[in-house]
Amino acid sequence: MKKFIITILLIISYFVIFFLQANLFQTFTISGVMPNLFIIFILFIGLSTNSAYGISFGVIGGLIIDFVYGKTIGITAIMLCLIGYLGAYFDKNFSKENKITIIIMSALATILFEFGYYTLNSTIIGFDIELPYFIKILAIEVVYNVLLVIIIYPIIKNAGYALDRAFKKNNILTRYF
Repeated sequence: MKKFIITILLIISYFVIFFLQANLFQTFTISGVMPNLFIIFILFIGLSTNSAYGISFGVIGGLIIDFVYGKTIGITAIMLCLIGYLGAYFDKNFSKENKITIIIMSALATILFEFGYYTLNSTIIGFDIELPYFIKILAIEVVYNVLLVIIIYPIIKNAGYALDRAFKKNNILTRYF
């Protein structure tokens, strides 16, 4: 029952993030680039729950984004699925206790997402790759996402502990001792 309630809360959180991404952050762009809250959210789910939740939220959330905004269906779903899996991988191999570690994880996840998204889109749609333009967008989005992670880190940390206890049946600190 507890996992069901948490799942409902995560779904509600997804739609709140969807609303923020679609409305609020449209006005707060830097050179036309806005942060991608979905990368942070799916990475957080992968880090805090397990790979199945990270992957499933990534695929379903990505399909919703693709249906609403995408030119091609499935690219965002594939990339968010990878981010969910990456979060579970990071959880098993790195400590989540350090703020710097979470910042590096979010920067790497953003780079992976954007690189994969741009490459798949250029392959499927068939546009020419403009490397300087892509690097500019990537750099701005990485900085933007990192700044958001720094700002919302206390929320991520507290919610992560609660999810970790509910899904993994152990406290995060006892895993390392």
